[in-house]
Amino acid sequence: MRFLLRPGWIAFVVVVVGFAVACYTLLAPWQFGREEQRQAQQHAIDVADATPPVPFARLVPGQAVEPGDEWRRVTLSGTYLPDAEALVRLRFAEGRPASEVLTPLRLDDGRTVAVDRGSVTTNDGQAVPDFPAAPSGTVTLTGRLRTNETDTSGRAPLTEGAHLQIYAADSRQLAAATGIPDMVEGYVQLAAGEPGVLTPIPVAPGSSAAPFTNGSYALQWLTFGAIAIIALGYFIRLEMLQRRGRRESRAGLRDALAGRDVEPPLDDDRDAPAPR
Repeated sequence: MRFLLRPGWIAFVVVVVGFAVACYTLLAPWQFGREEQRQAQQHAIDVADATPPVPFARLVPGQAVEPGDEWRRVTLSGTYLPDAEALVRLRFAEGRPASEVLTPLRLDDGRTVAVDRGSVTTNDGQAVPDFPAAPSGTVTLTGRLRTNETDTSGRAPLTEGAHLQIYAADSRQLAAATGIPDMVEGYVQLAAGEPGVLTPIPVAPGSSAAPFTNGSYALQWLTFGAIAIIALGYFIRLEMLQRRGRRESRAGLRDALAGRDVEPPLDDDRDAPAPR
């Protein structure tokens, strides 16, 4: 198997083995982890759907939505602050580019919470069309608690088309951009039919709609890794058989040539007179 030490074969073996190791140590575990997260999220949603809405102040007595309370349904009363509204950029709704509308709500207890009123599709993926303003006066809402998203790119808010725009549904970024104090960390995702709702943001699909999706991807990566190792063994064996065949062919040719050189002359040729 000296051919495995040749530069081309070394590179080939390294690539195949590296891919297989990545499948088993990185890609498959990553998908299994995502599957666990998806199942945990779906469980939290199922529990929230089976639990009647409770007052916002009961689950959020302080200044932050706790991760363990995400997806719980709450009721809250207050007054919308449309002047501090922002659009969350780079979203999709029904397969089209969209923005989500994040409008602060001043609660009766003096705190402010961001309310995700839903999405509006954008014209040509950029221009935001006119959409209904939040209703004035005191409103009572029902929605789901959500924790803040994070824009890992750290992009700054901007104003475009008379709308303040941010890159994540993040009440901290909204508070910093508008200067509103006492903004609760986290937000409320508005349910359909509530005052001020636009196109509601869909809740994550149930487990029956997407059974073991990430787990299936993980099994595929495990299969790809196994196929890579099997294919490597097949190519090594094929190369060995081809090299053995070539050696045997060369040996047979040498034997044939050697046999022709040492073949003794016939007796008739030895006794025949030399040509004149």
